[in-house]
Amino acid sequence: MSSRRLKLVALLPLLALSALAAVAGLAQAQTPWPVKPIRIVLPFPPGGPSDIVLRLAAEKMQSTLKQPIVIDNKPGAGGNLGTAEVSRAAPDGYTWLFAPDSVVTVNPHVYKNTGFKVEQLAPVSIATQFGQILVCNPALGVKTLAELKAKAKTEKLSYASGGAGVPGHLSMELLLAQAGFEMNHIPYKGPAPATQDLLGNQVPCGLLAGPTVLPFVRSGKLVALAVSGSKRSPAVPEVPTIAEAGVAGYQADFSLVMFAPKGTAASVIEQMRQAFVDALKTSDVSDKLRANDQVVVGSTPQQAADALAADSKKWGEVARQIHLGLD
Repeated sequence: MSSRRLKLVALLPLLALSALAAVAGLAQAQTPWPVKPIRIVLPFPPGGPSDIVLRLAAEKMQSTLKQPIVIDNKPGAGGNLGTAEVSRAAPDGYTWLFAPDSVVTVNPHVYKNTGFKVEQLAPVSIATQFGQILVCNPALGVKTLAELKAKAKTEKLSYASGGAGVPGHLSMELLLAQAGFEMNHIPYKGPAPATQDLLGNQVPCGLLAGPTVLPFVRSGKLVALAVSGSKRSPAVPEVPTIAEAGVAGYQADFSLVMFAPKGTAASVIEQMRQAFVDALKTSDVSDKLRANDQVVVGSTPQQAADALAADSKKWGEVARQIHLGLD
């Protein structure tokens, strides 16, 4: 037998294995998705913005995807615990993360160890944008930011947030630094328990997510002093922005973002993104979101990645300016 033929014979097993691998890869690529329940991890307790938005959209997503949407609240460490869990999950399209952008734009700058790397997550879509609302218990007797500042200069006051390093905490520390007064930070495990203590006057004020506090602002149980965003909230247009209230140049806008574990197939990401965005843009859901201070965006993955990179740079600079660091 010729040496050339011997070489061909020797290569046959390798060629067969390559062919089998190609067939297996093609079969995997053509496997329909989804074929079982889809779990979406929310790294904060129930009652916060991400929880409210996702629960409004979940029923319509289930109708489109023909599978149950399992909402799994995994709070802790400013969103780091749930985010880290998703970063380690198999990229098979059955585990997702829905969280404030702060988990990747703020947390890496302020926590010594988040438990995950931003590169382990693939942005899917910026779902909505929202701001924080500076609210106080009526018993404090203030109705404007100027009145709060004056009172804080004569009394030791505290404020509540949904946790160390979350949007409300960072936004409030930025406000205190720019406005030149001090308040003691009381972190809670989410905006809902923080709001409950505000209502009970255990803590007088808080900079908290609109969807959580708006019902109590409307009922008069909390007083809204200002909003953190660059524009007034459509839900409470009578409330000024913090910049309008006297802190020139102040701006703190945030968003809710869907993420997948890195390596999730682009086709699966697009199916999930489309089902989610379509659910958010239905008239009944978008109307409810607008009433809860959420503006629907529905970005592409690339648009989300670009926006998150820009915000990470901004909040990293802010964290360094105010010397914000957490264990």
